[in-house]
Amino acid sequence: MGQQLSFYSAEARRPGVDDLAGLLCGPGRVLGFARGRAARLTAVLAEPWRGPALVAALAERGVQAESGAPEPIAEPEPGAEPPVQVRTPFRTDLAPLAAHWLRAGAKVVPSGFTPHGGVLRLWALTSGRWVEPGYLLGLDPDAPDTHEPLRAALASAGLPAALLTPKSGGPALRVTGRRRLERLSELVGRAPTGVGDRTWPAA
Repeated sequence: MGQQLSFYSAEARRPGVDDLAGLLCGPGRVLGFARGRAARLTAVLAEPWRGPALVAALAERGVQAESGAPEPIAEPEPGAEPPVQVRTPFRTDLAPLAAHWLRAGAKVVPSGFTPHGGVLRLWALTSGRWVEPGYLLGLDPDAPDTHEPLRAALASAGLPAALLTPKSGGPALRVTGRRRLERLSELVGRAPTGVGDRTWPAA
């Protein structure tokens, strides 16, 4: 088991563009362009600190991105921090993500998708957080048809999770239990610079 964890962990893999599927597991969106020859990724993030952290993670993977106010600017709830949007330019190397994650303009989970450590790392950066008694990986509230397929995909990665509805603090997948949290922690690797332990997976 240890060898398998090491092989699939984010720190054992070379960072790559395919890791950006982690944004799409969360609230990220992909938009195709030029008849599928290029695509752009965007993600609206609930907390401002996620913007610089995600931009830095994308730069590690050779993808430049910018962080700023969402378009259109949404009014945050009273007492809440304003959201931030991360956006890439249109790029040809993002076209495969659009091809796999879009069907008739709607976001879908690719058939046979299993998130490896790099994908989980960016998913945690995009929408992960601790809510006792477990770690939550946020889902896209505007793409409910992706929720159950992503739960199944996470289970195929050895991380069975409970699907939380908006009424119970979601939409999100909640990972609980010492062994599962240990596996998630090993897969995502150490917290990036500037990311607090309270928001990063740990056993």
